[in-house]
Amino acid sequence: MIRPADVEARDGYRIWLRYSDGTMGEIDLSHLAGRGVFKAWNKRAFFETVHVSEVGAIAWGEDLELCPDALYMQLTGKSVEEVMPGARTLIADA
Repeated sequence: MIRPADVEARDGYRIWLRYSDGTMGEIDLSHLAGRGVFKAWNKRAFFETVHVSEVGAIAWGEDLELCPDALYMQLTGKSVEEVMPGARTLIADA
């Protein structure tokens, strides 16, 4: 399973990520900034607290997380089926 290994805050509401398979790059999160729970990012010091949580999420504090799989797909351009083989089968069987 591919998991995030490292994350760093960058300027302009961007984060740099590195995954266990060596994939790395920046993701622009500015479209989320200032909206709903993401208003917390208006305090730059809070945005800079980004970290990989104990369960592997990209997190700020204890209450704000982003899905590492979705971010991985955004970085790589891979589909759900490529990242999580069998996921569609699980949904269909639900």
